[in-house]
Amino acid sequence: MHRFKLPPQILRLILVAMAIVGSYLVARSFLVPPSFGEYGWYRGDALKLIAARDPVFAGKQACDECHSDILHKLAKDAHKTLSCEGCHGVSREHCDNPDILPVKATGSHCIRCHEANLARPAWLKQIVVKDHYGPKCTECHLPHQPTQSP
Repeated sequence: MHRFKLPPQILRLILVAMAIVGSYLVARSFLVPPSFGEYGWYRGDALKLIAARDPVFAGKQACDECHSDILHKLAKDAHKTLSCEGCHGVSREHCDNPDILPVKATGSHCIRCHEANLARPAWLKQIVVKDHYGPKCTECHLPHQPTQSP
């Protein structure tokens, strides 16, 4: 009776593969945090860390307390879906203390969305700044009602 014998190259290859898989499993047991996979494909304890942070964004509702007239204008125009803080910057401190003013939006804020770029959707109004009037958008456009002139 003839017994099948593995060639030594194949036996070494199998041993190397088993060593790699074994070292991976050992390393994984030490390196992966226990809360990984608790809520999905990320570390579950990260939610506690994120929830413990102080919020920096105020939200549109906070702006509505003092600036409802501007929000009503904004609701009728093209920028109605934008958050105030998208142009004016983080405003939590301003809401807590009105003497601290948020960032004043200039033309450079408009360019972030409206500078011509092939990666942007075609329905978004795009301009080439050097062919347009200039970087001071607010000279010709009302920021909260861009389709109307000042």
